[in-house]
Amino acid sequence: MSGEPANMNDAELAAHLAVEAGKILLDVRASGAFEGKALGNAGDETANRYLVDALRKLRPDDGLLSEESKDTDARLSKSRVWIVDPVDGTREYGEGRSDWAVHVGLAIDGKAVTGAVALPGLDKGIVLRTDQPLQNVKHAQIPRLVVSRTRPAKEAVAVAKALGGELVPMGSAGAKAMAVVRGEAEIYLHSGGQYEWDSCAPVAVALANDLHCSRIDGSPMQYNQSDTYLPDLLICPRGLADKALTLVRESADSG
Repeated sequence: MSGEPANMNDAELAAHLAVEAGKILLDVRASGAFEGKALGNAGDETANRYLVDALRKLRPDDGLLSEESKDTDARLSKSRVWIVDPVDGTREYGEGRSDWAVHVGLAIDGKAVTGAVALPGLDKGIVLRTDQPLQNVKHAQIPRLVVSRTRPAKEAVAVAKALGGELVPMGSAGAKAMAVVRGEAEIYLHSGGQYEWDSCAPVAVALANDLHCSRIDGSPMQYNQSDTYLPDLLICPRGLADKALTLVRESADSG
């Protein structure tokens, strides 16, 4: 693939690929050739081809897991595995909304350590990256919890009620996670089912911004597993983590 710099470090490469995939997706949407579900499918396919081709060329010795490519066991023997979601929030992308994302993450020995999340649908586009944590982000005293537009996690509803917080419906996992990173929300608590590609890059970026990231039982997020199902997560400021996890346990105990 011509035009892709070969001398970028991992964080630079993740950001570059996420931004370029976002541009491709905007071009596909602007072409007018597709709409609705067909637009989502076309965007997924086009962006995935770009990301996979670039990573196979520029990081040929690393493993690769993409939502839109057939998975194999080859990655399981690798220490370094790129985990990508070409369009996180395909439905939102196909509907012409802004709350979708591109995820390019790198897991090393099962941990999300490097990555970028692009939000191309926002005005002028934004990319959040692990090598450029945001400065002076302020979080509100009364927590805002970003939740699914259609299926808010019951745990999130319980936590919001207990904390006197507000539920904020939003599209993709990446958009929700980056809302916390950017100080537009305080808690992203999800339990409705996800896969590794939904959270790897967002978790890497959130950790780089000194946020708490874990499963909703408090256990660590683990990547490059044989079963890619990773159904739940909590992202929030560290000062809220213990309280949120306690409230999740209490909501489970109460039924």
